Amino acid sequence: MNPTPSVTAADAPAWAQAGRYTPPPPPPADSRPLGRRLLAPLGALTGVVAAFTYVGTVDPNEPGHYPVCPLLRLTGLYCPGCGGLRSAHAVAHGDFATAFGANALAVIGYGAFALLMVLWLVRVFRGRPVRTGLANGWWWAIGALVAVFTLVRNLPFGSALAP
Repeated sequence: MNPTPSVTAADAPAWAQAGRYTPPPPPPADSRPLGRRLLAPLGALTGVVAAFTYVGTVDPNEPGHYPVCPLLRLTGLYCPGCGGLRSAHAVAHGDFATAFGANALAVIGYGAFALLMVLWLVRVFRGRPVRTGLANGWWWAIGALVAVFTLVRNLPFGSALAP
């Protein structure tokens, strides 16, 4: 029988010895002027608004305006982005049902981007740093979601997800 070593109170971290957890102090506030802190998020937001304005103006449902998806052209399979321009066009016109029908994953991505943009702006206004890193598990989960979405939309029972 292999005895397990016993852990004494002296081996535990200081916060565990005291019986309570004290979180680390918050990072220092950003001391740059608000206008300078807003440059990056407003620049990103301007680019996205410009892209949606262009796609909202130039209809991707009319042939000849945008290139055809190379994967669709070569294999006949829908990639995870197929229907994304039509989806963006519908969102720009406020037609969310059509947008969801063109590419449901893209619509979820637009919503996630909007949420992250609000979070970014709130943190900038408060002078707090913005954490951009995600744990590896989240990236694997997002990749798995995209892979499953791509697979299902190319199978006969998933034709409702096809653009």
